[in-house]
Amino acid sequence: MNPLAMHGDVPRALLVLEDGSVFEGYSAAAPGESFGEVVFNTSMVGYQEIVSDPSYAGQIVTLTYPQVGNYGVCDQDMEDEELALRGLVVRDLCRTPSNWRSSGSFRDFLIERGVVCIEGVDTRALTLTIREKGAMRGAISTVDLDPAHLLGRVRMSPSIQQTNFVAEVSCDEPRTYPALDGQARHRVVAYDCGEKLGILRKMRARGCEVTVVPWDTPAERVLELDPDGVFFSNGPGDPERVEPTARAVGDILGKKPVFGICLGNQMMAIAAGSRIEKLKYGHHGGNEPVMNLLTGRVEVTAQNHNYGLVFPSLGPIVPELSGGEADHHDDLRYWSQRRIAPVVSNERFGRIRLTHVNLNDGTPEGIQFLDIPAFSVQYHPESEPGPLDASYLFDAFDRLMDGDPDYLAIDIREGRRF
Repeated sequence: MNPLAMHGDVPRALLVLEDGSVFEGYSAAAPGESFGEVVFNTSMVGYQEIVSDPSYAGQIVTLTYPQVGNYGVCDQDMEDEELALRGLVVRDLCRTPSNWRSSGSFRDFLIERGVVCIEGVDTRALTLTIREKGAMRGAISTVDLDPAHLLGRVRMSPSIQQTNFVAEVSCDEPRTYPALDGQARHRVVAYDCGEKLGILRKMRARGCEVTVVPWDTPAERVLELDPDGVFFSNGPGDPERVEPTARAVGDILGKKPVFGICLGNQMMAIAAGSRIEKLKYGHHGGNEPVMNLLTGRVEVTAQNHNYGLVFPSLGPIVPELSGGEADHHDDLRYWSQRRIAPVVSNERFGRIRLTHVNLNDGTPEGIQFLDIPAFSVQYHPESEPGPLDASYLFDAFDRLMDGDPDYLAIDIREGRRF
């Protein structure tokens, strides 16, 4: 059945991709139109956390789970005060939520924030299109319903690589947040490249006083604060557009303990001279399997990124620290099968170890600097939304700031209490 026929006079909407694919539907939120890179997220729940994640700046997000909005919205579930995504694509948007925590409907939430959303789309077909052809530019419109005309405008729109979205979502001024129990064990400076509130909550829950600073804060200002550790956050867009943050990372590494998540991982890799690649359709969802090569444990992880580092570009393999192996492998699942955490020799920072590997596609998910106190992961250990398997990484940062040399050797079950 045509989904439009079930909704009477609800305004029509179009979703058009730059390859010419056209998906008809109807307006489910604010009228208007939006242009951006179209990606899909495979999470079953957590739609409010997804749409409030600053890392979706510049993107139109497709939610693959068929019904969205059935438990409403709650102010406590926001990951940022503002919504940075460009638009939303769903199969079915529930108008009558049922949940004791709900303060309103997801539809009203989107309308109040001016988000253009198309409903009634076959999100399975759309997801397969993106998987086969890759993330691409697209547009949702309730105004321009001529597919050929809208397609022309999509092809004239800028790509996500042309804009520094981090500058749009970062804070303007530094701000300090106390440890949740009021007893600060560590003082952390966090670079806000689009930091999720869930990350801030997890660090504060572990006794950290966190000073959040803008993305382009010079390293010398941070070092003057003399923190116990420095954190580089997640964030949207092409990491090559975020040069000031990469410079700050390079100037801080080796001087303070450093932890990076998502874009922060990419920034640390760039500082070490790594190449960065754009993945075909990225990792977006709460069900990505990742192996910790140090423990052999597999974590089910929450992820949201389109870019990643190219591990071989960090330097040559050190055979005596890599199970006698001397050659790189494009598919890093080779190392998970061998239960080896390979180490490379980096020109700038010495030995760097691969610590985590994505078991779906063999891409790198984490690195550890062995000659300076620093590590990073490509996924989201705060898990809002998502599983709690990776929460131990906040404990690892805590242990790193304490000077524990085995800070990463933590069984994933230890971190699930948070």
